[in-house]
Amino acid sequence: MQSPETPISAAAAPGFLDTWMLPLLLLVPLVFAFVVAFLPERRARATALVGTLIALGLTVLSLFQFNWHNSAQFQFLNKIEWLPSLGISVSMGVDSVSMLLIALTGLLGPICVLASWTAITNRVRTYYAWFLVLQAAMVGVFIARDLILFYVCFEFTLIPMYILISLYGSTNRKRAATTFFLYTFTGSMIALAGLVYVAWINAGLPTDSFTGAGTWTFDIATLQMASINHLNMSQQSLVLLALMAGFAVKVPLFPVHTWLPLAHTEAPTAGSVILAGVLLKLGTYGIFRFALPFTTDAFIHYAPFMAVLCIIGILYGGLICWVQTDMKKLVAYSSVAHLGFCILGLVALNVAGIQGSILYMINHGLSTGALFLCVGFVYERYHTRSMKDLGGLAAKMPIWATFMVFFVMASVGLPGLNGFVSEFLCIFGTFQASDAWGKGVWGSNSNPVPGATPGNLGPWYALIAGLGVIVAAMYLLIMTGKVVFGPLREPGGHDSHSAHESHGADDHGQLPTDLSAREITCLVPLAIACLVFGVYPMPLFDALKGPVNSTVALVQEVRNTPMQPGTNEPTASASIVPSGRAVSNSASRFGSEEAPR
Repeated sequence: MQSPETPISAAAAPGFLDTWMLPLLLLVPLVFAFVVAFLPERRARATALVGTLIALGLTVLSLFQFNWHNSAQFQFLNKIEWLPSLGISVSMGVDSVSMLLIALTGLLGPICVLASWTAITNRVRTYYAWFLVLQAAMVGVFIARDLILFYVCFEFTLIPMYILISLYGSTNRKRAATTFFLYTFTGSMIALAGLVYVAWINAGLPTDSFTGAGTWTFDIATLQMASINHLNMSQQSLVLLALMAGFAVKVPLFPVHTWLPLAHTEAPTAGSVILAGVLLKLGTYGIFRFALPFTTDAFIHYAPFMAVLCIIGILYGGLICWVQTDMKKLVAYSSVAHLGFCILGLVALNVAGIQGSILYMINHGLSTGALFLCVGFVYERYHTRSMKDLGGLAAKMPIWATFMVFFVMASVGLPGLNGFVSEFLCIFGTFQASDAWGKGVWGSNSNPVPGATPGNLGPWYALIAGLGVIVAAMYLLIMTGKVVFGPLREPGGHDSHSAHESHGADDHGQLPTDLSAREITCLVPLAIACLVFGVYPMPLFDALKGPVNSTVALVQEVRNTPMQPGTNEPTASASIVPSGRAVSNSASRFGSEEAPR
């Protein structure tokens, strides 16, 4: 992993946009949240939409400004000393992984505002103000290069999400919001303890160990150096446990997933979209950015155990989906299974797996977020999500049915759509990751099999996880068959043009039978992204190869670094400097050659 202090270009000083791009991405939603809170309610929707569109425009501009040839390099650097005596600063920077997740956040912002246009009519200012605050907090997580800024934003996402669920959710919204808050807050506090422990270790190191050692600092690059070089296996294991307590709950990973289905089911439609699209990715991003590079030895050692939890989540989540009769709850449980694939690819610790994992963060946000929109649009019309009450809607809502089938296929992993690429890479990376290739039933006369990478997973893990793909296809296609096709079935005595419930569209006129132009506008960008990233994912591969190569090189360095006998500490002569050096040729078949420096 590259140090953020390395200059992007020695030839030119950073311009205004390079310096202030990230603060603007953070501040624009906050400013509009403040404005919306004091405007008349009739102007709140339009103002919130303008705010999210401006944030999206800045995001697109930053994508063009970003130097994709140095995608592992942290760019748009900005550092403001906050409490220097305590080593706390507002330090910002993004690599390509952060940049793509910020782009996903920016895209979903205006879509969620439009999706809420007729669904939210009570406390409109409160809703949109807190939604904009939530968007700012999520961006803050991805741009942070200081642990305190990261943790403040990471934890602050709980407040607006709690309010959105508890005030605008369904019948059981209070319990869902409280469960969500308690689970994630408790895990985050434990994660904070692990991060502060690393800062404390760094403060006690000799000052000549490396730049920043021996000082009280929360700089992420400095603490990574301290952790990876100066924590023994026992210490790394404890830190990993603490970090996973926070990030695994956020993902969520089995068995700490039980808050998710209730929160998803009770949240308003836009809340479910942003929860699936971005909030869950704060957990996967935290594992990638902190748990893996901070505790690499322990991460390698416990990778098989984490892989087993992922596989249990994949199969368990899929089987629960199979028996659901509530469409929204089915899509919610599918996230447990899908994000099991995401973490499984990450613990494979090779190029294919990590690449697939990061792609899964993006693709899951697109396809699952779109499914929540489709379910929400039906709920606005019928006030039910039960597959027992709804069926054959293609006859009455052909445009909705077309989008629904398309996004179901993307979620299933149909070749040619975005879900296939990431799911295949996660399983393939798991298949590769085995030191036992060339032995036993998978062997070839004890000769190494081409394509194998070091690791403790391998074909059996991939085979069992692959069963989850079959289960996912079954439950999603069963839902599609019941709701979309067959004879038309609607709730008894229900008129689809009847008045909406208290937070429905009572002051915006009646919704049309099929999707309106506004609702189609919400779904079209997601459909285009799913199709483009499925047919031609190479731009994403090229964007990610720098950070992925750096991470895999770090893992290889740790594997090859000898330990002092009896201490489990790296030898003094083998201090590991996180780097972005190229990995072996066998690991670069998916466009993963190192980006030029």
